[in-house]
Amino acid sequence: MSQNYLYLKNATYIEPFTLEVRQGNILVQPGADGKIQFVQQIPDDAQVLDVQGKIVTRSFVIAHHHIYSALAVGMPAPKKQPTNFYEILKYVWWTLDKSLTKDMVLASALTTAIYAAKAGATFIIDHHASPNFIRGSLSTIAQALDSAGLSHLLCYEITDRDGHDKALQGLEETQEYLKHNQGLVGLHASFTVEEETMKKAADLAEKYNSAVHIHVAEDRFDQDFTLYKWQKRVIERLDYYGFVKNPKTILAHAIHLNDNERMILKFGKAWIAQNPESNLNNNVGFFSYQGLDRSRVMLGTDGMHSDMIQSTKAAYFAGLPVEPQDMAEIYARLRNSHRYLQQNGFKGDGQNNLVVLDYQNRTPVTQQNFLGHFFFGLSSRDVLHVISQGRLIVKDRKMLTIDEQAALQFAREQAQLLWKKMQEL
Repeated sequence: MSQNYLYLKNATYIEPFTLEVRQGNILVQPGADGKIQFVQQIPDDAQVLDVQGKIVTRSFVIAHHHIYSALAVGMPAPKKQPTNFYEILKYVWWTLDKSLTKDMVLASALTTAIYAAKAGATFIIDHHASPNFIRGSLSTIAQALDSAGLSHLLCYEITDRDGHDKALQGLEETQEYLKHNQGLVGLHASFTVEEETMKKAADLAEKYNSAVHIHVAEDRFDQDFTLYKWQKRVIERLDYYGFVKNPKTILAHAIHLNDNERMILKFGKAWIAQNPESNLNNNVGFFSYQGLDRSRVMLGTDGMHSDMIQSTKAAYFAGLPVEPQDMAEIYARLRNSHRYLQQNGFKGDGQNNLVVLDYQNRTPVTQQNFLGHFFFGLSSRDVLHVISQGRLIVKDRKMLTIDEQAALQFAREQAQLLWKKMQEL
């Protein structure tokens, strides 16, 4: 029996919520809901990882990702230089997602899995779009992440921006996926979703005891267009369909809100996924939790990268000028993703998801000063080993589950094909 368990010998463990420091040997149970336990003795026939002098803590969750953007790094400039957020979508991201094939989505998922795992993340909440490869897109991503050993909560970005037929295909793909997998009902943003589609998405979420994952007021355009066409602001429209009252709902961004919308969210149950670097990159504004229940704010990357240590630091520094916060507040947002998954019964993010950090600290690490080390010392370069559901998937900074070099070579080939297609659209 001991051969099925992983033991971390001589561990220095940082409790993810209280930051309590505890030392000893850790038994890591396998499985989707596995636990950890401090033990005195380690069986002779056990699988043992000696982590003397290393820091062990809970691995990370990416609360809002776009795996489909993985092949965008280094791509050529768009044919037309965008001058506003809508044009960024039109000439960059909507051109990219329309060009994606099954192989490109597979390459994106495999490489994202590598970079996420090697940065200490073991769970990805993703928001996917590939309008010319809809059917089977979610299972393609799921299989890639499964092969790497990462857990996930996926959705397809349903939208009417490419016509109602594509919206129906997105609904069908979502339904087929939800029949056999945990997942969410993805919506692009209010300004691209017609009433009929919104109603069908609400019905689908109710049928499968799920919720929506949607971009919300990322730019003022979303608010202006929604108010013009449907005589409601974005949060008011989503509240009308019951999304704000659903504790599984994820609202990505939620930047441009008025006081009434903040009040609706405060007394609702939906969660917000903050994406600071993406907001800075798109110049859409800064997020502020003022007037909201900040215990329901999580951190994502919005496809910029897969490094949650970097994203957490960015949230802290970007937020200093616009909201009252401190390191403890922002670190709590990093860890709120665990609470979101646990409270809503999603599998794959148990205590047995761990990261081992080879952090060469130049000053002592204690419960009182760990946050100082996290924000001003640690980086993803310190990730040495990663354990997902009790299984070692990264050892000595190398993936154990998939062939990294083969996956990266495949991605480079698919990236060239993608970039060529984008130039032809």
